[in-house]
Amino acid sequence: MVDLETARKIAISQPDAEEFLHFDHPAFRIRKGKIFATLWPKENRMMVKLTPIDQSVFHSFDPKVFFPVPNKGGLGGATFVELSLVRPDMLEDAIQLAWQTTNSKPSKTKSK
Repeated sequence: MVDLETARKIAISQPDAEEFLHFDHPAFRIRKGKIFATLWPKENRMMVKLTPIDQSVFHSFDPKVFFPVPNKGGLGGATFVELSLVRPDMLEDAIQLAWQTTNSKPSKTKSK
């Protein structure tokens, strides 16, 4: 089990991470606009942005702990983590992987 403050500390400890509000949810990003995780305090969950393959691996570990966000984002790898059920080391692995996945994507810049 992981509480919200521990999840927040793990996320904000990633290199160049910053916290901000995204639709009233605490969110964590690198490079402007590159969200890698979002806390859902009322639901006691965290969303991490994984690749669909990584999402599948975590989901196969325990579908009650890791499961796709039920929308289009979930098809792209957005994954909910049940904080009341997740082991701290598994959450840390998921957050680090989300950070790496988000950090490896090129920035969306308009070329002239």
